[in-house]
Amino acid sequence: MQEFWNLPNMLTLGRILIIPLFVWLTYDADPLNSLLAGLVFAVAAITDVVDGYLARKWNLITVVGKFMDPLADKLIAMAALVMMVRLGRIAAWVVIVLLARELIVSGLRTIAASEGMVIAAGQEGKWKTSLQLVGIISLCVHYVHPLEFGTFSVPVDYNLVGQVLVYLSGAFSVWSAVVYFRAFLAMLAKRGGEPDPAKSV
Repeated sequence: MQEFWNLPNMLTLGRILIIPLFVWLTYDADPLNSLLAGLVFAVAAITDVVDGYLARKWNLITVVGKFMDPLADKLIAMAALVMMVRLGRIAAWVVIVLLARELIVSGLRTIAASEGMVIAAGQEGKWKTSLQLVGIISLCVHYVHPLEFGTFSVPVDYNLVGQVLVYLSGAFSVWSAVVYFRAFLAMLAKRGGEPDPAKSV
């Protein structure tokens, strides 16, 4: 409980607690609620960055935090993608690819950790996350809104922007999953080629 009650973990818990609000806003999905849903998801994405920064700065990295932080990220992203499919704003197969990637990479990380191995996150995974977050926010907003540039404005189809970004994140998801799997196999091969310490004594 002492590890649990700190600001970074509270921010992480807050991301989990706002999921019902997000789902409610995307249920009817009129223009106002869609805009608010995009705002809620954007706030969740910002708190993800903030809680990680505070945990490192204040040396508050805990076991609870290591469990809750990725869980909160996956839960709200999964809720958003499922609701976008329900609303017909994104194809179901894209969401299946994204969720399958998360399951595969999480499984590889779990196996690697149980064997005392660490697979570092690659740049392609970071691109996947960035594109996915911005894409989901755009899909939440959905409707055409004018983007002001001083004396003139340009109408922006946020659903189209969101689809393009999520499709790109799907490509990066597949790429990063392949990179993770190759890194996992390389680490296994390296371990298999090392001499057995028990036999060298």
